[in-house]
Amino acid sequence: MTSDNNLADWRHKALSTEAAINAVVIGQQDLIRLINIALFARGHVLLEGDVGVGKTTVLRAFARAAGGDFERTEGTIDLMPNDLVYHTYVDADGQPRIDPGPLLRHGESLTTFFFNEINRARPQVQSLLLRAMAERSVSAFNREYNFPHMTVFADRNKVEKEETFELASAARDRFMFELNMGTPVDEEIRRSLIIDTAYHNADALIEEVPPGLCPGDQLNGISRTIQQTVRTSPAIEKYLLEVWRASESPAAFGVSVDGVDMDRLILAGASPRGMSAMVRAARVVAWINDRDHILPEDVHTVLPSALGHRVFFNPVYELRRSEIAPVLVKSIMNVVASP
Repeated sequence: MTSDNNLADWRHKALSTEAAINAVVIGQQDLIRLINIALFARGHVLLEGDVGVGKTTVLRAFARAAGGDFERTEGTIDLMPNDLVYHTYVDADGQPRIDPGPLLRHGESLTTFFFNEINRARPQVQSLLLRAMAERSVSAFNREYNFPHMTVFADRNKVEKEETFELASAARDRFMFELNMGTPVDEEIRRSLIIDTAYHNADALIEEVPPGLCPGDQLNGISRTIQQTVRTSPAIEKYLLEVWRASESPAAFGVSVDGVDMDRLILAGASPRGMSAMVRAARVVAWINDRDHILPEDVHTVLPSALGHRVFFNPVYELRRSEIAPVLVKSIMNVVASP
């Protein structure tokens, strides 16, 4: 069992990681906090945003802070599942060669797998990644490859829709958080981003993050200790169960969204896996705030990012997901009474 002193040391590492990344990616404090929470809750993160807002930069910065081996794959329409597993080519002597692909080449030392523009990859590729995310393993060359320390970071361009494939519900459910990264609104930050040359070189910015601030190969252990240490009271447990029921039957709780027939909206509410992921994340929030018990505000910190993409709508409303989901989650938070 990790000691209280070690938990405090790791809390310092978590906060140091945030501070280091906030120094190079400005105006995104809330988003950086949520990615940090997912890292310590051992959850994968899907990041969506406009072109050029810094999605890749913030995810690369977290990968550097976690240390270990890093792999990056670009989502393209011609990418095939086997491209993640092996690489074929002709060597200098004209001989065919097969080498391990990006998922396999680092073995168990793979800490961060970054999938850029995931919605450009075919559903078959997404399905392979789904297993790697869920089980942290794949089968290849007649054996099983394991990645016990791997965190998957993926980003998605929400502007371009041509030659893209929407993620299946099962794939989205594997991400602990689905986050939206917008352009900062503060005028001084906006001025710095376009005028200050320090923010024009993403590679140089990332190098300012000390490598291995929170060693990725030790996160599984500290995460287990956090989950075992942070308590949930009966009142919080009752609240979480009501939130879950409200995701399945919002009309029964008086949850409403303008212009939506609430009796026809929900195809499926949050899954047990989704709700347990939200509770894991809430425990990490409490720990980062130096508490050994969950408060309602800890749940509220992670609820929009953990729940919105896990509630599935009937087809007539699915096309309006980006509009409806945030309003639905906010209404659940407002209507379901917290302790």
